[in-house]
Amino acid sequence: MRKNIYKIVSLYSFFSFQEHLILELKDKLLSIENENDLSGLLIIAKEGINGTICAEENIIEKVLYLLSKFIGINKSNIKVSYSNTKIFKKLKIKIKNEIVTMGVPEINPSKNSGTYIDSFTWNKLIKDQNTIVIDTRNHYEVSIGSFKESINPNTKNFSEFPEWVDNNLEKHLGNENSKNIAMFCTGGIRCEKATTLLKNRGYKNIFHLKGGILKYLEEISKEESLFDGECYVFDKRVSLDHELKKGSYSICHACGMPISFGDKKKEEYIEGIQCHFCINQFTDEDRKRFEERQKQITASKDINQKVYKN
Repeated sequence: MRKNIYKIVSLYSFFSFQEHLILELKDKLLSIENENDLSGLLIIAKEGINGTICAEENIIEKVLYLLSKFIGINKSNIKVSYSNTKIFKKLKIKIKNEIVTMGVPEINPSKNSGTYIDSFTWNKLIKDQNTIVIDTRNHYEVSIGSFKESINPNTKNFSEFPEWVDNNLEKHLGNENSKNIAMFCTGGIRCEKATTLLKNRGYKNIFHLKGGILKYLEEISKEESLFDGECYVFDKRVSLDHELKKGSYSICHACGMPISFGDKKKEEYIEGIQCHFCINQFTDEDRKRFEERQKQITASKDINQKVYKN
């Protein structure tokens, strides 16, 4: 029996997307899903499109061709990886106010973002003593890997980033307004929107990593890489290593934090019930619910394994 190889494409594009075209695209994507093994998560808004799709290569090419008709000349910032298993259960399409939620309606990344820096120039920029480097991702993403000596805003979600900028950025810049500000994220979308915010606030010398960490890992050798650790991704793989293969992390089903093999060996860890991050977060009643849920998950896995063997 042939084993499917799934192609995984992460993409985003900021452009003016009319509402009737958004609905048309959604219907056409769902039509492709109905006839093919297509899964993923796509977020569509009036400011553009963002997400990840997973399917066999011929289906991916069909979807990308469809998307190109709507995105037009705007670039899709595509990052590619592969998996032997599906990384999503099905295709979800969400229509929202923003393709990545910041909550600052007056900014427009399609018209006023910072300067793109490709993967090959990035190392030189962040090694420059006149550059500060900011990780625009959430705290749990940063916890498993980031660029050396980058600033961690320690945000729980991206909508907290503007407040962090207002309260903290000047402290990192000091009195040196000529400093470069270099920002990065997983695939490029959050750091691009962050550059627009900073330009709107009057800052200069604003740069962002084109394609984000995923493109950097795709293009830069492990020997030359300045990225330490693994890259968190929002799908079943949880994290990717430098070869863009599934990393060593999984998810604590109680609190949602990424946990390593080593974390699972800690005395606080009970599968599906708690980890060292959340041992004091939940009540005994919560843990009883988690325990029942874990029993159901284990039973379902056992059934699937028996079916597969037969």
